[in-house]
Amino acid sequence: MKTRRIGALEVSAIGLGCMSMSQSYGAADRDESERALHRALDVGYTFLDTASLYGMGHNETLIGEVLKKRRHQFTLASKCGILVRDGQRVVDGSPASIIATCEASLRRLQTDVIDLYYLHRRDMDVPIEESVGALSDLVRAGKIRHVGLSEVSSVTLRRAHREHPICAVQSEYSLWTRDPEYKVFDCCRELGIGFVPFSPLGRGFLTGVISDMQHLEPDDMRQTMPRFMNENFVHNLQMVQQLQDIADAYRCTIAQLAIAWVLAQDESFVPIPGTKHVRYVEENADAAELQISTADLQRIGRTIDPGQVEGERYAPSQMISLDPDE
Repeated sequence: MKTRRIGALEVSAIGLGCMSMSQSYGAADRDESERALHRALDVGYTFLDTASLYGMGHNETLIGEVLKKRRHQFTLASKCGILVRDGQRVVDGSPASIIATCEASLRRLQTDVIDLYYLHRRDMDVPIEESVGALSDLVRAGKIRHVGLSEVSSVTLRRAHREHPICAVQSEYSLWTRDPEYKVFDCCRELGIGFVPFSPLGRGFLTGVISDMQHLEPDDMRQTMPRFMNENFVHNLQMVQQLQDIADAYRCTIAQLAIAWVLAQDESFVPIPGTKHVRYVEENADAAELQISTADLQRIGRTIDPGQVEGERYAPSQMISLDPDE
């Protein structure tokens, strides 16, 4: 696979988001996840993304057990800052929590160092300088190599970068979610910070494969996400289906088209579509080779117009943890 640079790191043009191997999108399948992880490395992925939160440590444990002997073959990213206490999800960016979470992650991942360590969400009760200061301490201790932030505003990013160089920002970005275009992209370019789009396939919606929510398991997180609900689902699906003619012209899937669109927005973007299936590991990798004309890229961007998308990204309880630019 082709490579790209995010900050100081050179990684595969497309990374692998590993969350679905442990939570959110139906039951975990250990055997298929093992095959998917190994196949990802075999076809050229060198950038794997996980977090302490995913599966309450299950995801990091999985990667540590399955890929311990291949640790030298990939850049490892993980995250801290979101915990579950008494069954409730809480954001905790305190230095003590960051350091304790990192130590636990290193044990689960069976590694001495995490290449890129993100603050998963900004803790509004802790100055960002204190959170980043703790991450900086972890760099000096040799526990992590680079510091990242997730879902932060440009204002927060500038404050954080003054405390310690930020390598990458990870935020949701896709055809139907373009919030970072407002100010974050310009900030990243100005400061030389890489950008890692998560959910470039809109949590599977932009594949065109999901045509009936009844086919998803009852505990699938998308059952509670506004864009997937009732009339919103029907309206949004109609837009996605309009991409089929373009995909047919390029002899690719709608999913590959959506990933190729993200890649084309900036040569420093490294999307991390998530999957737990070997077939999609392979399919997504092939998107890195697609060459879409400028006219068709513009047409794709107009077809999925964020202003016409119905529904918020998350349920209200999760929207409040975001740090948007005003």
